[in-house]
Amino acid sequence: MSKNKLNLTLPSAVTSANGTVEPQSPRNINELASMELLESKLSELELDEQQRQRMRFFMCQKQKVGELNDEDFEKLGELGAGNGGVVAKVLHKPSGLIMARKMIHLEVKPAVKKQIVRELKILHDCNSPYIVGFYGAFYSDGEISICMEYMDGGSLDLVLKRCGKIPENVLGKITLAVLKGLAYLRDKHNIIHRDVKPSNILVNSRGEIKLCDFGVSGQLIDSMANSFVGTRSYMSPERLQGTHYSVASDIWSLGLSLIEMAEGVYPIPPPNHSSNGSTTPSGGMAIFELLNYIVNEPPPQLPTGQFSSDFEDVVNRCLQKDPAGRPDLNTLMNHPWVRRAEQENVDFAGWVQKTMENQTPSEKSNAA
Repeated sequence: MSKNKLNLTLPSAVTSANGTVEPQSPRNINELASMELLESKLSELELDEQQRQRMRFFMCQKQKVGELNDEDFEKLGELGAGNGGVVAKVLHKPSGLIMARKMIHLEVKPAVKKQIVRELKILHDCNSPYIVGFYGAFYSDGEISICMEYMDGGSLDLVLKRCGKIPENVLGKITLAVLKGLAYLRDKHNIIHRDVKPSNILVNSRGEIKLCDFGVSGQLIDSMANSFVGTRSYMSPERLQGTHYSVASDIWSLGLSLIEMAEGVYPIPPPNHSSNGSTTPSGGMAIFELLNYIVNEPPPQLPTGQFSSDFEDVVNRCLQKDPAGRPDLNTLMNHPWVRRAEQENVDFAGWVQKTMENQTPSEKSNAA
């Protein structure tokens, strides 16, 4: 895992009329060196010019932030809750930046909280078009705060509630972005996400798709391990059994998430499964029964005849009970369905904007 914090002092930047970012000329030798370091970091990634410009702009904006303190934030609205934390849309008053602030209340010793904040600083190094930008973390009044890039389209579980189901061609773009994000975390930082699910995939009206809430802090993972049912319901069989797991566990979670987004409902147990007289998907199952089902029963599948055979094949490969039978990230990225998704012209930004028209009044007020 990378231990070196990317600590840049970037030159100021201006945004041109067409929305591109144009860093101003460096004022001294230190700014020139910082620009060269930033460009070196960006050159290690496979970025198109638009992604490169947006990454430059985010890093330039981040330099306005400085040290984060509780009193510097003004709450603008609620964005959601999950993984033991409440997420709010906030204004960082000193910089004028809009952020998403996740607050996690933990009953742990102060020394543990300090260690969590130290471990979360690894996120400063996670700079990718497929990873939600990180401004910083701090703790105050018994809560850990994680301050992130604000994604106005929200998480895919909220998007799913607005639109019912997500079309296959849109899921192709989502899958490609998730795979690239997982590959970045693995290859550049030796990090397994550990919590792939629709609520941890965020989108915005510019058409970007980014992962959040991945496992960089061992102390935070340990402190939250036994608290959250929603996370465990996306875990692979080998994780639920307490055996060794790898990025193959994230592949299982992706497959499960793809069925849920395609069908509009969490797929375990199947809709025709009866549990204690209930036929509501997962609703009639106690959590122990649900987890036992994941471990011991056949994996879910897409309904036949409603989707392309290639999409069905991707999902079936991801949901192999034996992790050794699942494809690795590179194999999946070279699957015909994913390669076709990369070439296909899908107006993802337009699709996100359309889903935002179906926001609840509270969501709309938060997005204002």
